[in-house]
Amino acid sequence: MLKHVVFMKFKKGVAETEIQELEKGLAGLPAKISEIRGYEFGRDVLHTERSYDFALVSTFDDLDSMKRYQVHPEHQKVVERVRQLSENILAVDFNF
Repeated sequence: MLKHVVFMKFKKGVAETEIQELEKGLAGLPAKISEIRGYEFGRDVLHTERSYDFALVSTFDDLDSMKRYQVHPEHQKVVERVRQLSENILAVDFNF
């Protein structure tokens, strides 16, 4: 199994409605992409100096299934939106 963890730091001035639209887009991906085994995301609640604004944790059977997810057209739509909203994005992928 493989975990895919993403952290997003939004640009200053990103509107609440833009974040809500991102959440809707993310929420719809598991029904559209069969490779997804687990999918959780949410906003930071501590808001400390080192905090990022948003995180996503997804689970896949293996690296190949995650690679198919990454290039899936529905995922690419959401990725483009994440890039528009974020000043910084971090990711870690690990086997467990």
